[in-house]
Amino acid sequence: MLRIEKEVWDGIIAQARREAPLEACGYLAAQEGIVVRHFPLTNADASAEHYSLKPEEQFAAVRQMRAAGLKLQAVYHSHPASPARPSEEDIKLAHDSEISYVIVSLLQGAETVKSFSIKGSLVTAEDIEVI
Repeated sequence: MLRIEKEVWDGIIAQARREAPLEACGYLAAQEGIVVRHFPLTNADASAEHYSLKPEEQFAAVRQMRAAGLKLQAVYHSHPASPARPSEEDIKLAHDSEISYVIVSLLQGAETVKSFSIKGSLVTAEDIEVI
């Protein structure tokens, strides 16, 4: 289960809306198992269909997490015009089986947020609790 503070939940949805029609992306950081902060990152691909993270931003975010005593809990990105489920590319690029993969869909103007565990080609939906 992914437990996430409401403020963070609202923040990733707002970023997805703001960056549409491009995919938005970033990291979610947790303290004691609860996601307490998001780190918006730049979609280096500037694409509406896929994303990649800038390494310098990734490293900076991880350094900030460590300095604040936080742990990387998830990678998130948006699907501006498709459902909140991992694409084949998302599955292929999910290299860390210890974190969650969160997708924010803006399909038909209704925000849907889902979380997944991805281990190889095995994709499992995870419950989300907004607190």
